[in-house]
Amino acid sequence: MIAHLKGLLVEKTADRLVVEVNDIGYEVVIPFSTYYELGEVGDTVSLRIYTHVKEDVLRLYGFLTEKEKKLFTQLIQVSGIGPKLGITILSGLPVDEFAQALLDNDVTRLHGIPGVGKKTAERLVLEMKDKVQDWIPELEDRPVPGGSGSVQADVVSALVNLGYAKSTAERAVAKARDDGSIDTFETLLKGSLRKVRGK
Repeated sequence: MIAHLKGLLVEKTADRLVVEVNDIGYEVVIPFSTYYELGEVGDTVSLRIYTHVKEDVLRLYGFLTEKEKKLFTQLIQVSGIGPKLGITILSGLPVDEFAQALLDNDVTRLHGIPGVGKKTAERLVLEMKDKVQDWIPELEDRPVPGGSGSVQADVVSALVNLGYAKSTAERAVAKARDDGSIDTFETLLKGSLRKVRGK
């Protein structure tokens, strides 16, 4: 099983990237939290990897921090949560906020993550609350420079891919821009996610 990859970042999108190691390109699925902290194409990246094998599918999931990977592996042990929903949860709430929601029994907030129903949210609290008490991380909220003229449309598309309705995504992006969010993909996405989460 692949547990770690260090190599050249050759492709990068909000939900996946390609890392070249010894002339082999590995496609890796990532959460938004990892995307925020990545360098640019051409940089060297180091990722902690979870290798998912099922029937004829082999997929790599990558994380910049051990805590992200640990949370992901715990999430997919919960009944009804597979790797796809696990990544969506990590993208929908930062690790520390997710852990705090568990400790607060905040089913409503967990239910607000696309794809997480009320019963699933209740199951998350029941099965994971005790597991996160000792490792709530303190993640920095740092903007990443860069971007293009189509940033707003790209952010709307990213939110729709995450599971939000297009109209909801468009309103969130507009509000984030009105509040002065910088027009780079990363910073506008962060601001828009805060709006759809009601923050």
